[in-house]
Amino acid sequence: MDGSYENSLEIEDETDTGEDYYLTEYDITTFPSDFNIKTIFDFMESEIFKVPVFQRNYVWDLTRASKLIESIIIGIPVPQIFLYEKSKNEFLVIDGQQRLMTIYYFIKMRFPKKEKRYELRRIFDERGSIPDDILHNDNYFRNFKLKLPEKLPDKKNKLNKLNYETLGEYKNTFEMRTIRNIIIKQNSPPDDDSVIYEIFNRLNTGGVNLTPQEIRTSLYHSDFYDMLYRINLDARWRRLIGIPEPELHMKDVEMLLRGFAMLVGGDNYKPSMVKFLNKFSNDAKSFSEQKVEHLENLFDSFLNSCQNLNERAFIGRTNRINISIYEAVFTAVCGASYDEMSLNVPPITKEQLNALKNDEDVKNATISKTASKTNVETRLRRSREILAV
Repeated sequence: MDGSYENSLEIEDETDTGEDYYLTEYDITTFPSDFNIKTIFDFMESEIFKVPVFQRNYVWDLTRASKLIESIIIGIPVPQIFLYEKSKNEFLVIDGQQRLMTIYYFIKMRFPKKEKRYELRRIFDERGSIPDDILHNDNYFRNFKLKLPEKLPDKKNKLNKLNYETLGEYKNTFEMRTIRNIIIKQNSPPDDDSVIYEIFNRLNTGGVNLTPQEIRTSLYHSDFYDMLYRINLDARWRRLIGIPEPELHMKDVEMLLRGFAMLVGGDNYKPSMVKFLNKFSNDAKSFSEQKVEHLENLFDSFLNSCQNLNERAFIGRTNRINISIYEAVFTAVCGASYDEMSLNVPPITKEQLNALKNDEDVKNATISKTASKTNVETRLRRSREILAV
């Protein structure tokens, strides 16, 4: 795996703790649907089936991918696909991404090179798919010919070294084979998409535990979220949090999100933090272009106001990033400018930031139950008082 994946941001106070967890009862419908391979490919091509951001690492080698194609052709059942119905004609892949991408690559007759997969993941994230010019670029892909044992116990393996176009008599057989798809649809509550966290973590066979932000990124794509990705690359921001590249599990993006969520909607905050951030992310889909632009410019002014702070300025008592301190500082110094639609963010001194970190009320509000309404309000209030804004 590419070393770039090792970037990790240690968070002192995670988004939610056990005390903030509330069990919600959901009304969910599940039903099977058998699609043939050609239909599955068409759905992938037209993005009716969407691979979420957190699912975009293709890890299979050519041998394993070839075995899947062989199994489909000769009629051996393959594991079912789980899909989450996000909206009409839009389904998120919950489990089965490796199988679906293998089918897609085989029909395209291209297989991703191992050393280019991290870069391909970035392209996938930026464009939502793999463009044809990249797909046919030999720097990124090679030809997809089946890599199977040359000989079976009693005869030659006729499928070995074939590609999609040279399947001959097996091509129609391959295209008409079906795979069972289990479609999951949430009926209620209509304003809470958090069920997908539970669905993915309970059904996904990859054994990957997701952060809420990884899933949130797929559910709430918007111009506002595109802005978050842009500012997350700013060198001044990377200096403040102490890692040069974006964090694998999007904890840095969640830090930014929490700051903006508290700035815009903190007066109406109520636990849990996950639900608060989900609702804000959903609301942000309707933000005007002007509002998103103002928030981006406001963040730029905030970074300028932090120029006298040390590198890794928001490190807490355990040598990890304290997201609660960051959101309190950001909200305090940007609040007036947000309300007035201005960019007059006052400078922050090292002495002010240290005073905030060492304040007893703030310490108590960042030790436990950090997402409780009382502790959030305490941090925001004391930050405004100490930073004199």
